[in-house]
Amino acid sequence: MSDAGERKAPRRSMALRTAGRTVACTASAATLLVCGFSWYTYHDLTTGLTTSNAIQVVQQAAKQPGAVAPPPHLDKSVNILLIGLDSRKDQDGNDLPKQFVQDDLMAGNSSIGGYNTNTLILMHIPAGGGKVEAFSIPRDDYVDLVNVPGAHPLGKGKIKEAYDQAKYYAEEQLSKQYSGADLEHRGRDAGRAATLLTVQKFLNVPIDHFAELNLMGFYDVAKDLGPITVCLKKDITDPIIARTDTTPGGGSGFVGHAGLNQLDPTMALAFVRQRHNLPNGDFDRTHRQQAFIASVTTMLKQQGVFGDLGKMQSLMDTVKKDVVIDNTWDLLDFAQQATNLTGGNTEFNTLPMEHYATLPTAGDVNIVDVAKVQDMVRQTISGADSTPPAAAAPSDTSSPTTAAPTPSPSAAPSSSAPTTSARSTPATPSTATTTASGNGSGADNSADDTTSPQPSPTDTYAGPAVNGGVPCVN
Repeated sequence: MSDAGERKAPRRSMALRTAGRTVACTASAATLLVCGFSWYTYHDLTTGLTTSNAIQVVQQAAKQPGAVAPPPHLDKSVNILLIGLDSRKDQDGNDLPKQFVQDDLMAGNSSIGGYNTNTLILMHIPAGGGKVEAFSIPRDDYVDLVNVPGAHPLGKGKIKEAYDQAKYYAEEQLSKQYSGADLEHRGRDAGRAATLLTVQKFLNVPIDHFAELNLMGFYDVAKDLGPITVCLKKDITDPIIARTDTTPGGGSGFVGHAGLNQLDPTMALAFVRQRHNLPNGDFDRTHRQQAFIASVTTMLKQQGVFGDLGKMQSLMDTVKKDVVIDNTWDLLDFAQQATNLTGGNTEFNTLPMEHYATLPTAGDVNIVDVAKVQDMVRQTISGADSTPPAAAAPSDTSSPTTAAPTPSPSAAPSSSAPTTSARSTPATPSTATTTASGNGSGADNSADDTTSPQPSPTDTYAGPAVNGGVPCVN
């Protein structure tokens, strides 16, 4: 018996060792397979996508002597800056086709707009999957513009100008070494870094990632996802006024009716660009941009884009030539965290301002109380980080902080409301002044800080939530 027992032990040990090796090899193979698939998917997803090292430049700038960095995250929450660039050029600096800019974008010509960031939205995504807080930064807020250490100082100006000015000075210095597309790429990276540094200082929060979209990219997103559903409080027409030697021009070409509107990409772009013929000018445009994002995130959820790699790949293929992201951003990881972003659990906030002013060196600007702005952002983020994820709601409503229950628009939105799915012919251009209130870059250039109409950022613009989370706006 003892001999038999001694003979069985080695066989059992050998079997266990063999089984262990088999399990280990299987696990290793599975790990390699998963890693390989993940790498292939990520590689396929990002191939052809323009990336930037601007985040790393900003992080290095914070380490320089005398630099004042924003407080770090206390958890794994993420701050993403969305940058909407008012440029009619491609990533290499070439003009977009003239006819396309005029007819499809209804955006004049490639000499207009420069490299101003007409849209700046900071998205705070809590680590625990709670409510996403989105902060819209009015483009004409008068703040300290921050450039990277050693670069040309920018002084104070409209926050939208940080990108354009930093790009200009960087290219002025780099033009002795680089030219063409290479110079354009380096200049834009300088603009991105300055924009990130400026927003970080203004809001006193760290920025982890960014996504930059130009007019062409916006058009392509709207085309891929469209038609885009928006809701208006009342009928609106914003005729295009041609620019001449004596007339600055203006108008977006947008035409819409009260209630639900289904917009093609041309009208969707006009919807978010309009600032004339609106009661609150740029503030209403900011609200429209928020409403557009609410509509798009609702559509992304309904279409299951973030849960379907094929659909996500299709969307990325559409916008690769127009979108720039930082080179530290793992899009696959973000897609897994994006359920609270597309689940209707997003709150939009417009930063407060004190009053309008007209300055000799900057023109029409928004005067802001930086301490008040930072306090508002800090308190809002603290509340989001400490609030556990809410239970699934029956609807996908994205609610702005300014929203309160209000009467329906004159034509109440409903599923049977007429739609605007094709571009409408703009009304006959007129040389009459617009009715937009003073709004930084508004129509009334004679306004000053004592006579300008005061902003109405607290206008209740959400109205009834319709179509699964689309707020009604002016």
